[in-house]
Amino acid sequence: MYRLAADVFNDTAMILDCLSPALPKVPRVILLSFSSVLRALCGVAAGSSKASLSAHFAKWGNLGELNAKDSSQETIISLVGMLTGSLVVSHISSAVATWSTLIVLLSIHLAMNHAAVRAVSMHSLNRQRANIVLSNYLDHDKVLTPEEVSKEERIFEWDGVFRWRGSHALAKAKIGVPLQSLLISLSAGHRVTGSIRDAKVQLKNLATAYREEQYLLWYDGVQQTAYIVLKEEVSPASQLKAWTHGLWIAHRLDGKYAISAKTKDDSTAMLKLIESTLVDLSKRWIECLERLKAAGWDIEIANLETASGTRLRLNAGIPHAGQSLQRHIGD
Repeated sequence: MYRLAADVFNDTAMILDCLSPALPKVPRVILLSFSSVLRALCGVAAGSSKASLSAHFAKWGNLGELNAKDSSQETIISLVGMLTGSLVVSHISSAVATWSTLIVLLSIHLAMNHAAVRAVSMHSLNRQRANIVLSNYLDHDKVLTPEEVSKEERIFEWDGVFRWRGSHALAKAKIGVPLQSLLISLSAGHRVTGSIRDAKVQLKNLATAYREEQYLLWYDGVQQTAYIVLKEEVSPASQLKAWTHGLWIAHRLDGKYAISAKTKDDSTAMLKLIESTLVDLSKRWIECLERLKAAGWDIEIANLETASGTRLRLNAGIPHAGQSLQRHIGD
């Protein structure tokens, strides 16, 4: 996503630079400033995506060698591009020819980069790939390979959404949130009666249900949002389990299911659904991890958190006043 977005930013900046001479002084300055912003965004997006792609292609720890070869190739391609550009410019003499050539070359550039992005099959599970792989596993007991998943991936995807086998967005997910976010959702007023839920009792029941897990999850049926609080010792596999659990709950609460109408507004019914889906998922989770590894997925890489998060430390397994401590985790 970010690799192609960087190219879109850069090509848009080039078009704005070419348009700027036709504008008066003040609009030209604004346009050139916006062009500079796009180039800055291009640098950030390209740099971050390059690091991930380089780590993906460095199969035997030869990251330095790979970066050196990449730099050499970029130098050669730049020289060839300068030579080709010199030849092309000598044959362009009109504004129509200039703009036609620019649009054609930029279109080829984006098309080639789109093809290159589609050709990459990442072996780590980010949010979108986790949705595709785990919904197919839960629905059809089939684990897709990285190559199969890459064909179904969307290049541009909304961040933090649950999708069941590439369908419409079922709900939103927030992973690595502070405990306060979960408490606010637990203590929210009832949509119909306006009554206030007993957040302390619900949190105690929730912590009891997750006493053997490395995370806490609460699903707000009204807001259609899953809040996932990660415990201090959480592993990448447990983060993946938390995401899978939230995805399954969102699927069970989809409009096709009769349980959705009463469960979305009823915290007690929601807690029962969370507990039952957790039991079912736990029975299949060890087998799921083994099959993911066999299919070629690297489950030791934690790619589900896209921003700095927090970790929860519990004493005696149940958080309450004076016994819970949250620790900020940087990127």
